[in-house]
Amino acid sequence: MDINTSNLLHNLLLFGRLLRALDLDVNQGRMIDLVQALDHINIGNKSDFYHTARSLLVHNKEDISLFDEAFELFWRKPVDEWTTLDLRALGEKRRFRKPAFTPPPLKEREPAPSGVNGKDPTIGEDEPPVIQATLTYSEREVLRHKDFADMTGEELEQIKRLMAALVWKLGMRSSRRLKPGRGVQVDLRRTLRGNLKYGGEVLHWERRDRKDKPRRLVIIADISGSMERYTRLLLHFIYSLSEGLDQNVEAFVFSTRLTRITRYLRERDVEAAFRQVARQVPDWSGGTRIGEALKSFNFDWTRRVLGQGAIVLLISDGWDRGDVDLLREEISRLQRSCYRLIWLNPLLGSGEYEPLTRGMQTALPYIDDFLPVHNLASLEDLAEHLKFVEDHRPARRQLRSLTSE
Repeated sequence: MDINTSNLLHNLLLFGRLLRALDLDVNQGRMIDLVQALDHINIGNKSDFYHTARSLLVHNKEDISLFDEAFELFWRKPVDEWTTLDLRALGEKRRFRKPAFTPPPLKEREPAPSGVNGKDPTIGEDEPPVIQATLTYSEREVLRHKDFADMTGEELEQIKRLMAALVWKLGMRSSRRLKPGRGVQVDLRRTLRGNLKYGGEVLHWERRDRKDKPRRLVIIADISGSMERYTRLLLHFIYSLSEGLDQNVEAFVFSTRLTRITRYLRERDVEAAFRQVARQVPDWSGGTRIGEALKSFNFDWTRRVLGQGAIVLLISDGWDRGDVDLLREEISRLQRSCYRLIWLNPLLGSGEYEPLTRGMQTALPYIDDFLPVHNLASLEDLAEHLKFVEDHRPARRQLRSLTSE
């Protein structure tokens, strides 16, 4: 079945929303993995479809029974225009988006016989009520697309919990180390051992291939006064990244000077980590000197942390009070040193935003990816972007501009 020309993809989206509303840890990335996996199974076989969906969407043992019940109720064939789907049995507490179909009008029942108190005598006490499967809009979906700067305290706490549940994976890189595989290089030791049983005559050649390792991620975050509305939540984002990628993340913050905070993010308690960061950063909510901060990073830290095909996330709104020429020189140096330079700007999520500040205009020619980071949906998109980073460096725009000149 071609999911691009059928209703299957639409139904998968609705099914994912149902699972999220039941508090299962199902995000956009896992739904994309499921869609891609459908190319390798027989969709007509319900058992194959069920086991594929459960293996990709369920990650906690206690959620299996809830998933099984939701799967059976959602994907069963409708007997007629009504369903006995009891959403209360699934713990349904939220409302869902209105579906594409229009439910039939309710039929009027005949007056109940006397002595029955208005109840249908054909329906037992323990049977679930007959309802219409009408889906309405999810409150969680609204929260995913709401700007961090406009959230209330309660909403921020919900976002922190959802942010901690995001799954982060970096693109892989080929290392110099080798492993048994199907590469072009012959593994002489394994070849001789494997052919000893044939009297030493070589009948089969063993080969080796390069090992794949995850890339390193380096985060340089702006905590100046212009970023104050986003700073604390973005620190939660950096903490969740550090937790999700284990020891493969280096983190720095800057305002007028650069401070390394990697070791403080290794605290088990997030609040304790933030207290440590606050004590060590002397210029919190100060002015912005992006060029000077990048110069400090390039000269003091590049050789230590930008190995192994590192990806750099630079988080800032682009407001800069420093020397523009210094910023141009240092961000150009940073782009040449890293595998990929990604600038995350919380203001980019606004439809009216234009990169008109002098800092942003100076940096744009040296940025590989310019992405928003203003709500939970943008973080989910970033997770997918990092997961599928290409095997080769992008074409550097600064090199094209120099060639054209």
